[in-house]
Amino acid sequence: MKTALVFLLVLGSLLPIIIQAQDLSSDVSELATKNTDFAMSLYREIASTSDDNIIFSPLYVSSALAALSTGAQGVTREKILQGLGVAPLEQEGQPERIPELFQKLQWEVTKNEALQLNQATALFIRQQLEVETAFSDLIMKHFGADVSKVDFANTQASKASINDYVKSKTGDKVREVVGTLDPQAMLMLISSIFFQGNWVIPFSTTSTQEERFFVNKYNIVQVPMMFSNDKYYLAYDPTLKLGVLKLPYQGGVAMLVLLPDKDVDYTSIDEALTGERFLSWIKKLKKTNLEVQLPRFSLERSYAMKSVLPDLGISNVFESADLSGVSKEPNLKLSEMMHKAMIEVKETATAAPETQFSTGSVPPRLTINRPFLFVIYHEATNSPLFMGRVIDPTKK
Repeated sequence: MKTALVFLLVLGSLLPIIIQAQDLSSDVSELATKNTDFAMSLYREIASTSDDNIIFSPLYVSSALAALSTGAQGVTREKILQGLGVAPLEQEGQPERIPELFQKLQWEVTKNEALQLNQATALFIRQQLEVETAFSDLIMKHFGADVSKVDFANTQASKASINDYVKSKTGDKVREVVGTLDPQAMLMLISSIFFQGNWVIPFSTTSTQEERFFVNKYNIVQVPMMFSNDKYYLAYDPTLKLGVLKLPYQGGVAMLVLLPDKDVDYTSIDEALTGERFLSWIKKLKKTNLEVQLPRFSLERSYAMKSVLPDLGISNVFESADLSGVSKEPNLKLSEMMHKAMIEVKETATAAPETQFSTGSVPPRLTINRPFLFVIYHEATNSPLFMGRVIDPTKK
C-alpha cells in the first residue's frame, strides 16, 4: 500500500510526458508495433513455464526467425511470419520487404553510438549439406547473420565451434550458448546478445548499500541496493495495482520497471502483459522528483526455443518444414533454436550526482525491494529490446 501511495501522491498534479513525433516511416513503425505484440506474447509464454529470473531479447529472437523465413517456402514461411505477427506487412512481388523492414528497424535501434549491443545471429548447418548462396547472401545483407557448417555428429567439436563463434562475435561477453547437441541435427539457429548501458541519471557507487530484498514472505536476501535522487518519470496502473518507473539510458533506450504492489502476485502481471498496455504506460508517464533504490544485478539465461515457439504458432519449421531456400536437401528442418541474453544493471558513476531540489524538500522514495518486471525499449520506436523479470537479484 505504501508503494501505491508513493505513485499516487507524486502523480496527482504533474504534467504528462511529452512524446515527440519521430521521423519514422509508417512501415517501420508498424513493424515496431508488431514486434511489441510478439515480445509480450513471447514473455507470457516464457514466464508461464518459469518461476525464476527471466531475460531475453524479443527483437533479436524475431530477427533471427525472420532471417530463417527468407529460406522457408509455403506453409513453413507462412507460419513463421504469422507467429511473428508480420504476415500482414508482406507485399506481392516484394520478397525482400520483410527483411528490409527488419534491417531498417535494427538500424533505428542501433544507430546511436552511445548504445552498445554485442550480438550474434547465425545458422549452423550439417557440414555435408550445400547452402543456397542467395540465402546466405540475403541474411548477411539484411540481418548481419552468418551461415556456418559444422559436423553435428562430432558433438564436442560442434559445441566448441558454435560457442567460440558466439564468444568472438559478442566480444567475449556471451560464452556457452550450447550445452548439449543432437548428433542427428541438421540445422540450428543461434541468437545471443549482451547489454550493459550507461544511465542518463547515473547511480553512485558511493551511495550503494546492502539492503533487504523480499523474494517472498519466506525468503529475504541481502542485495547491493543502488540509490539516486533526481527527476524521474512515473505512472501507476490502478487496475493491475502496478507502479511504472522509467529509467533512461544513454543511446536512446530506457528501462521501464514494473513494480506490483505488495499485495499483488507478480504472476498476475505476467499474464496481463500486452503491447497495448505497454504503450499506454509509456503515454501515462509523468515527471517528478524522486529518490530511487534499485538492486544491482546481472542476468544470464538460455532458452531452447523449440519448446516455446510452437505455442506461438511456429511449429512447422521443426517438423515437416520446407526450407528449400536454405538448402535443396530433402527433409531439412530446424533441429533447435537457442537464444541467450545477458544484461548487467549497475551504477555508472563513482560519485553522487548533484541534485536540483529546493532546500528542505524531501522527495518520496521508491524502493524496488521485491520481485519486479522490466522492459528495456527503444524510445523512438517503443520497440522492446529486452524483457525480464527479477525474482531474486542475487541469482544470475
